[in-house]
Amino acid sequence: MSEKSSSKTHRHLGKVARTAHAVPVEKRYQWRMLIGLPLWVLGTFFAAQLIVVAILWVMEWLHVPLDSFVNGAVSQTLIATVVYLLTILLAIGVPYLIWHRKINLETLGLGRLLSWSDIGLAPLAFIGYSLLTTLVLMVITQVIPGFPADQAQDTGFSAFGSRLDNLLAFVTLVVLAPLAEETLFRGYLYGKLKGYVPAIFAALATSILFGVVHMQWNVGIDVFVLSLVLCGLRSLTGSIWAGVLVHMIKNAIAYYLLFISPLLGG
Repeated sequence: MSEKSSSKTHRHLGKVARTAHAVPVEKRYQWRMLIGLPLWVLGTFFAAQLIVVAILWVMEWLHVPLDSFVNGAVSQTLIATVVYLLTILLAIGVPYLIWHRKINLETLGLGRLLSWSDIGLAPLAFIGYSLLTTLVLMVITQVIPGFPADQAQDTGFSAFGSRLDNLLAFVTLVVLAPLAEETLFRGYLYGKLKGYVPAIFAALATSILFGVVHMQWNVGIDVFVLSLVLCGLRSLTGSIWAGVLVHMIKNAIAYYLLFISPLLGG
């Protein structure tokens, strides 16, 4: 075989090899993770609650209860935020310590900083969520007579204390809680799940669990719809920042209506 013919043969074989590598391989979904991962998050959520209860019990035994530092109403939301933060640490930290499974910032939706597009999308997404949840609750109240659609959410705040208490209440409800919840649910859970199953199923599983942990029927449905919108934002933008802003807007409006407006006679 001539050198020229051999060269053509090698080029042809190389082209065939590249073509073979270019053929997409069908992705195999791991459907067991659709149940396993939400159960893991739920388990770490309960474990975090037990840890917090144990810490509070020790503080009470030592006669230094949390209420001695902040108003009792504020302490409830501080506790809830700590529970979410501990859940994130357990959900990520335990697999790393035992199986050396790392998770990157991209999976958590924290691979980049907040952008102007996130800021612009947030108000639009909030309007869409508001319209959608109103429609869903209207349908449910027609189908299920007596459904408590107007039941007030238990935020843990029943009274105002000092200005410091008010500030802590605002920070925990409007800043810390959205950050912690978005990192755990739309960051860790949804970010991991959509690597195992189609995004729509990942969003549904994430949103169902998000509704369950709020432990009120009407609130659970409301945050289920909210979570679907936030999962969509996560997929659209590649991060949780737009969702964090929507969550902050929602909590800020609720904070004003529940606590500021009554003081102003609204």
